[in-house]
Amino acid sequence: MVPLAKTGGLGDVCGSLPPALESLGCRCNAFLPAYRSALQCGLPIENTNLTFTVPIGHRNVACRILKTQLPNSCVDVYLIDQPQYFDRSGLYADSYGEYADNCERFSFFCRAACEAIDRLELWPHIVHCHDWQSGLVPAYMSARLGNYAWMEKAASVMTIHNLAYQGRFWHLDMPLTGLDWKYFNWEQMEYHGDLNLMKSGLVFADSLTTVSPTYAQEITQPEHGCGLDDLLTKRRTDLVGIVNGVDYSHWNPESDPHLVRTYGVDNWQEGKRAAKVGLQQELGLTQDPEVPLIGIVSRLAGQKGWDLIIPLLRDWIGSRPVQWAILGTGERRFEEELRAISQNNPQQLAVRLEFSEGLAHRIEAACDIFLMPSRYEPCGLNQLYSLRYGSVPVVHATGGLADTVVHTSEETLQAGTATGFQFHEYSLPALTGALSEALDFFQNYRPQWTQIVQTGMRNDWSWQTSAQRYKDVYLKTICNHKPLVET
Repeated sequence: MVPLAKTGGLGDVCGSLPPALESLGCRCNAFLPAYRSALQCGLPIENTNLTFTVPIGHRNVACRILKTQLPNSCVDVYLIDQPQYFDRSGLYADSYGEYADNCERFSFFCRAACEAIDRLELWPHIVHCHDWQSGLVPAYMSARLGNYAWMEKAASVMTIHNLAYQGRFWHLDMPLTGLDWKYFNWEQMEYHGDLNLMKSGLVFADSLTTVSPTYAQEITQPEHGCGLDDLLTKRRTDLVGIVNGVDYSHWNPESDPHLVRTYGVDNWQEGKRAAKVGLQQELGLTQDPEVPLIGIVSRLAGQKGWDLIIPLLRDWIGSRPVQWAILGTGERRFEEELRAISQNNPQQLAVRLEFSEGLAHRIEAACDIFLMPSRYEPCGLNQLYSLRYGSVPVVHATGGLADTVVHTSEETLQAGTATGFQFHEYSLPALTGALSEALDFFQNYRPQWTQIVQTGMRNDWSWQTSAQRYKDVYLKTICNHKPLVET
């Protein structure tokens, strides 16, 4: 939850959705582990003086509840404080890999959150859970674990941000959850002999959402269902795809403090020209405002299409008059490949293997084309940032990328809806074709390029529309909710 903790788009969603819901008349409270980053984020944190113990396996673990608020809102954020579990350098992993006790850590978090809801007398209508880390909460609500009165009327919503991450643990971790072994079966919490926390949430939640309409369809198919496609097909009528919104107070070229010159849809040429020259100077690229600049801000993982990008770079560097600006960290093999290519071509390819919020904004503003060839992409946010910053996205037509980028064709140009370029087959030739087409428009069809840029900049992907859709899901879930009677 930005600004308390962040890895990927989930942090942006959880930091932006509650205030947007608040503006629609919802009263929102949030629960988050008291991660080290949350305690050090700079927000004022108070001690609620609420302490209790949570049964984990055969022992009781102490917990205290801290409280803060999301900036510029009335959204209270309760932090589940247990330093043994959460005072660590990473949220789920460190440089050595995933934490071995993640099942124990998030079983504790889910049980503590349920206890805190009761003791704080919050009486929710809806408990909205995000990804596997909170997947046990719908199970607890269904099983009435703890016999809390608030569970009698509360309904649950489970959101899938990325189905590939499921929270799978060996079966002997089941006692850590506090749930009876009878739930460890193939229809509920068991998955190929393992305990699966994502599956648990998807089985027991009253309603399911994911982060784009196309991804909602894709995850009911074997290719993208990650083994849970049969379950999601059975629950298709309960599954809704809602595209993530953008916080335009943070991602807006008209007010972005990270830019050398702000700009809008009426003066984007001057603004992007200044941004490009500034970035070329910052990154050591040849300073030329006319050369096409392709930007990538991405985690270096197979999902993000690096198995296509790396050979494309090797083929294009030195043979095409195009510059590249790449920012991200991730798998060592991709980092090493990028480092080797850039060392031989520093004036054409700039690679920064780091996290830099400011540089991410400057790349979005400076590049002419923003590349996102993800193998799959539940929603994606950078293509939405790119649209607002006048950087034309070239994307693989999957998930949220397919839903938010309108491919340029004669028909979409005439209709005034074209905002970028898509390719459908996940292959190097298809990527090369789409990127070449975008460069052809940039270099040879400037009036049409201007139209594409301005159409994208005028798109509204703010949180208000997405938050209203979530509110609709909440209201429908409340109307349909019938307290479950355990059999």
